[in-house]
Amino acid sequence: MKKLINDPQNIVAEALRGIESAHSELRVDHEHKIIYRGEPQPGKVGIISGGGSGHEPLHGGFVGLGMLDAACAGEVFTSPVPDQMLAATKLVDGGAGVLHVVKNYTGDVMNFEMAAELAAAESGAQVLSVVTDDDVAVQDSTWTAGRRGVGVTVLLEKIAGAAAEQGRSLEQVAELAHKVNANGRSMGVALTSCTVPAAGKPTFDLGEDEMELGVGIHGEPGRQRVPLATAREIAELVLEAVLTDLPFTRGDQVLAFVNGLGGTPLLELYVMYHEVDKILSAHGVQVVRSLSAPTSRHSTWQALRSPCSSSTTS
Repeated sequence: MKKLINDPQNIVAEALRGIESAHSELRVDHEHKIIYRGEPQPGKVGIISGGGSGHEPLHGGFVGLGMLDAACAGEVFTSPVPDQMLAATKLVDGGAGVLHVVKNYTGDVMNFEMAAELAAAESGAQVLSVVTDDDVAVQDSTWTAGRRGVGVTVLLEKIAGAAAEQGRSLEQVAELAHKVNANGRSMGVALTSCTVPAAGKPTFDLGEDEMELGVGIHGEPGRQRVPLATAREIAELVLEAVLTDLPFTRGDQVLAFVNGLGGTPLLELYVMYHEVDKILSAHGVQVVRSLSAPTSRHSTWQALRSPCSSSTTS
């Protein structure tokens, strides 16, 4: 597999140096591999997240005004360690408490919990957590107990970040974050496998005439392996699961997020979005905001039912 890298063992450290060079408004703690905004703002709730590298722009690309205050970068597809999360918590704590946004993967959940306990013990920091678990594909996966946290994490970080920027309390920001997670659903499909740089070969094999329905973002198995289908048929398969799970009702308003996870051309994403929009309309679900982005040849579809006022989603 051809990749634009030097040494696979240094890819995360070198990428962080590139982020620091490209974005002068951000700071990087290279020892702990943390991207952060700068000095904590007194009286503002700090919000941090993190996860294995290889999902960019998640999470480092969402550090900024009205979003995350810091993001911890683990090794590729590997959870950050508690020391990283503890250091990030200290960096953003302005006295109003810190919210941890955690995708539901075993290592992430365990390490964030440990970091929260250490922060409370060392400095008395008040830390609350929200665990995202929006993926409807499987109840338990290779790396999780319960549903996986996927694309709704991005929406939650933006909405909770905006609420924190407004000066809301830690409890209010956490309550809103839980509401966003409860109202969001997603499901993915893979046409090919990703390749972890250190491995140098695809994580799993898919035939030219196959696709993985409900794949996880690290290549975890989905619901089933099925014959390759058209964009219309794929949208129908995925949205049937999403719409059934919540369930949505006629008149519901949603944010529809069609996300290519980095490897799907925008041309194809817009073809998919057209099919998604038609299906939602047929179910009487109104799209009040849409996002289509090549952010992995895996693709996911998120539907977020409006959980809050527009002032926190702007």
